Amino acid sequence: MTKNSFNILVGLTLTLGLLLSCGNNKPKSNRTDTYASGKIAFTCDDSFSPIIGEQLDVFHNMYPTAEVKPLYTNELDAVNKLMTEKVWLAITTRRLTPKEEKNLKDRAFLPRVIPLAYDGLALIVNNANPDTCLSVKDIRRILGGEVKNWKDVFPDSKLGEFDVVFDNAKSSTVHYCADSILGGKPINSPNITAVKKSEEVINYVSRHENALGVIGSNWLNDKRDSTNVTFKKNIRVVSVSRLDKATPMNSWKPYQYYIYNGNYALVRTIYALLNDTRNGLPWGFASFLQSPKGQLIFFKSGLLPARGQLNVREVNVNRE
Repeated sequence: MTKNSFNILVGLTLTLGLLLSCGNNKPKSNRTDTYASGKIAFTCDDSFSPIIGEQLDVFHNMYPTAEVKPLYTNELDAVNKLMTEKVWLAITTRRLTPKEEKNLKDRAFLPRVIPLAYDGLALIVNNANPDTCLSVKDIRRILGGEVKNWKDVFPDSKLGEFDVVFDNAKSSTVHYCADSILGGKPINSPNITAVKKSEEVINYVSRHENALGVIGSNWLNDKRDSTNVTFKKNIRVVSVSRLDKATPMNSWKPYQYYIYNGNYALVRTIYALLNDTRNGLPWGFASFLQSPKGQLIFFKSGLLPARGQLNVREVNVNRE
């Protein structure tokens, strides 16, 4: 999709709502961390390792006596570690299920689910692929195995079979596609490739002409562009349409503004799942993530912050 005029989010005004204490339970497992000091680990879906790494750099600079270690993994394992009390904070793209929440409350915990930001789930193709508009219906047919070749969607395509690549078989991207695109049905494409990390999806797509990669949009932004409208050069980002027939005029890329105004169809929420009854360091880091400074970091990374008032203006971008 070629457009010379973009609506770009350029201002961010935020108000901080401080988290309340969950109680004054005695430390468990000999924990000695406080709200702003000590040492803890938390789990995080690997899809968000770039932005969470940036958040940690700023947090540690602000609180030098705190050591917060991320355990980047798939979404399933991230939540499992929270449920089994191996960590007290997990960053994922789903809420706790009613069964999980009941399980924690039955064990005298007070779980909390905090929306942090919104991420566009991006589809990427090889630079040699000229077809970069897909409808949600097309995506559903591809993932469901109804169509197997590029020419089944694009009759003039010279490419062969779809080669759909995910970051991890247990990742949030797989969960989103099965739940939100396929309506709870399993992914049934005959040509599925699962690598180990999000970065490998980009590398795979850049080397395979038939590939269709599924990845979080926070991996794609060119950090040299402060307006967040430039994606990495070694792949192409697909524009997505809600209509059955995708065209350049009715399809949208996962820019912040198109997530904000609802044009982009594939959007997921990033949550902090908390299970810390001590009001310790997991609460401190989660509070930072939803504070004005943490929300601004999400904003500058190309994600849409969950909190605050956004100002929008139209600017012209020269693509030459």
